[in-house]
Amino acid sequence: MPSLSSAAKVVAAVRNSPGNRVKVAVADIDGVLRGKYLHKDKFFSAVDGGFGFCDVVLGWDMNDVTYDNTTLTGWHRGFPDVLTRIDLGTHRNVPWDDGVPFFLGEFVTRKNGREVPHPICPRQLLKRVLKRAEKLGVAPMCGMEFEWFNFAETPQSWHEKGCVRPTTVTPGMFGYSLLRMNENRDFFKAMMAEMGDFGVPIEGLHTETGPGVYEAAIQFSEALEQADRAVLFKTGVKEIGARFAIMPSFMAKWNQAYPGCSGHVHTSLSDGKKNLFYDAKGRHSMSKLFESFLAGQVAGLMEFAPMFWPTINSYKRLVDGFWAPVKPTWGVDNRTASFRVISGSPKSTRLETRCPGADVNPYLAMAAVIAAGLDGVERKMKLTAKPIHGTNQGAENVPRAPRTLIETTRIFKQSDRARDWFGDDFVDHFAATRDWEWRQWLDAVTDWELKRYFEII
Repeated sequence: MPSLSSAAKVVAAVRNSPGNRVKVAVADIDGVLRGKYLHKDKFFSAVDGGFGFCDVVLGWDMNDVTYDNTTLTGWHRGFPDVLTRIDLGTHRNVPWDDGVPFFLGEFVTRKNGREVPHPICPRQLLKRVLKRAEKLGVAPMCGMEFEWFNFAETPQSWHEKGCVRPTTVTPGMFGYSLLRMNENRDFFKAMMAEMGDFGVPIEGLHTETGPGVYEAAIQFSEALEQADRAVLFKTGVKEIGARFAIMPSFMAKWNQAYPGCSGHVHTSLSDGKKNLFYDAKGRHSMSKLFESFLAGQVAGLMEFAPMFWPTINSYKRLVDGFWAPVKPTWGVDNRTASFRVISGSPKSTRLETRCPGADVNPYLAMAAVIAAGLDGVERKMKLTAKPIHGTNQGAENVPRAPRTLIETTRIFKQSDRARDWFGDDFVDHFAATRDWEWRQWLDAVTDWELKRYFEII
């Protein structure tokens, strides 16, 4: 939270803004922003006392169907309001919504008469991990990159098509194409300018390999701010795209013929003055701290896998021979590895975790990446795994990642490491939501089944 003087300035800025609306939002378990408009009078009251938000947003899936297997929220509790605190430090104005003031919130609850972070609130979970980092004397710095496809559709046209055969905004495989950028330059320009004005600065934006696919890198920042930016980026791009009759999709893999969409996380650790990952005398300019952080990721990240492969579709991206890495491997500037060591200057040396897909909840993905690395730091792990070279050369004996959500969910639920870092309440709740997601898939009849069996059998 900002200082008292900063908070007073934020409140004054809202008071002096035109209109009487303030927009507030919280992230649900899938990283989808759920929000509302508040009257300014209600907002000023909420600054001090918080406001109520129905806890169903933690108790239903992304299609608003309530889970039948959760404990902390559900029909058995009647879906009451949960106290929501506004983080004044997240203040920004929405350029495409008449400059309305905007804030992110987070859920709190009471324990033994005290207000405490809600154990299954995604933003609070990341803050839990960052508190542990603070005790270690380090501050994680992060940057996220997203790849996503863009379609010449609206939600209405998509549903009228029966949710099949969407039309991409451009054809063909044309990565880093100035020509393809020019075909939708107004959308590109709006993203760069308006997302920056929204407090989500885009460091780079270009087309990727595939029809209508783009990639954006969000400017590096402290971890919580980066997760906020990433959540707002996904929603903001969709809202801006609607103005141009473009529907962006951050689905991990929408078509078997094309590469999947990633949500890479870049990480380093700072002491407030310098990058602790850099050591000019270390191998590949890596400090011992960096090596322990990387060793923690190699050793433990698969236990956190549902946090960066959270949907049924996530696993369709994990195909051998495509760009998504499928084993817990590391390499120096090697994009076929799960963990790419970027050995640069004292400022730029960092780790790129290439496992997550674009369908992640950024708070959970970042919490998983940082927790796995810090677990290695706490345990003073040695980096014994050897780097791979070329296209997975040296990874022959490394076990492959599971191919289904239910497999990773079972590993996650049984993980002592996950329970240590995230708490029993979160692990049990998140595992239950992923089990729910799996059961919805088991009940579904897909196009693949119709094409394969309808006529022949």
